[in-house]
Amino acid sequence: MHGAVLLDAKDEILRPALLWCDQRTQAECEAIAAKVGAQRLIEWTCNPALTNFTLPKLLWVRKHEPLIWCEFRRFLLPKDFIRLKLTGDAATDVADASGTLLLDVRRRSWSSQMCEAMEIAPASLPRLYESVETTGEVSAEAAGITGLRESTPVVAGAGDQAAGAVGLGITRPGAVSATIGTSGVVFAATDHPALDASGRIHTFCHAIPGRWHVMGVTQAAGLSLRWFRDLFGPAGTSPDEAYRQLCDEAAKAPPGSDGVLWAPYLMGERTPHLDPRARAALVGLAENHQKSHIVRSILEGVAFSLRDSLLIFAEIGVPANRMRLGGGGARNPLWRRIQAEVYGMEVETVVAEQGAAFGAALLAAVGAGAWPSVDQACASLVKVASTTPPDPANVRRMNEVYARYRRLYPALHSIDSGA
Repeated sequence: MHGAVLLDAKDEILRPALLWCDQRTQAECEAIAAKVGAQRLIEWTCNPALTNFTLPKLLWVRKHEPLIWCEFRRFLLPKDFIRLKLTGDAATDVADASGTLLLDVRRRSWSSQMCEAMEIAPASLPRLYESVETTGEVSAEAAGITGLRESTPVVAGAGDQAAGAVGLGITRPGAVSATIGTSGVVFAATDHPALDASGRIHTFCHAIPGRWHVMGVTQAAGLSLRWFRDLFGPAGTSPDEAYRQLCDEAAKAPPGSDGVLWAPYLMGERTPHLDPRARAALVGLAENHQKSHIVRSILEGVAFSLRDSLLIFAEIGVPANRMRLGGGGARNPLWRRIQAEVYGMEVETVVAEQGAAFGAALLAAVGAGAWPSVDQACASLVKVASTTPPDPANVRRMNEVYARYRRLYPALHSIDSGA
């Protein structure tokens, strides 16, 4: 999602892609907000200007790499460049296009207002499709390179989060997912473009025609545990074994980590702070604390950061009455239990662990006519593997600790700004 592959008139790549986690574009985000107006920007695109989005990356290249910009003719998102090579069609889907800051998310079409305001040529935009529409067929050349059958239909698909939500069965209002990969995402389907006036969460088109979704993002969710693993984890073991050992260690500490708190701002933060300059912190350490307290505080801190999104969902009237987990946070029993007790509700996992890949396969199957709708495909194939209920006493404890966690960011921001 959000990345920018810049192409010339011959569809040759002009520079390495700028990916979603690239944070260099804060000045461009400020310039967009100043030129369009923060509230008008949300009206036009349903989202604020964030460093992760595609448009700020284009503006950065225009400012800092003018020779490349002179050769620029159009951009694609990274997955859509693969489509171009497969079919010859420069296209994208409305779900992934929602993160470009150039889409009118309400109308599911490119925003002429944004293109005009930002001086982006409409001809540089890829063709738009719904996620279940066919965008072309595998060409003879691509078939020869890949071994795929020539004329195989290629369906539009979706970005990782929308596809992952389909893989988890998050298709209708009421169902919510929390997926922990490098980042962490809380995702809810809606039947209308629900908006947060402050832009703390994203409002995107869903991969399902006629539906939208809201999404809160923690930049460094699974990355927090990986960072600790790389610096302090067991040596000489596989990544999976290292994570298992760390979670076993964390299980020795009590809920609340005896006062240790982790603010997971290793790469700045999106929801709810919209602050690329935010930085992580480990707070509350005392002489009696052990490694177990620190690791558990990381697991809890990531879950607290995702709970921030659930609070905003409640503020804007998006229901969350069923929670499904995906990614690394779904694989370990302790992290599942921590999430259940931080969110205050039973959490489910599904049989297919690779939610985004599975969701992409479901979208392809619907596009190819195997099912008449995404809802029916999910009803047939998405199965619950496990449920984890919260312990009421631990829920009360997590509520107390979460209140302390909520005071961390303002204090850290004051330190960082020299106030």
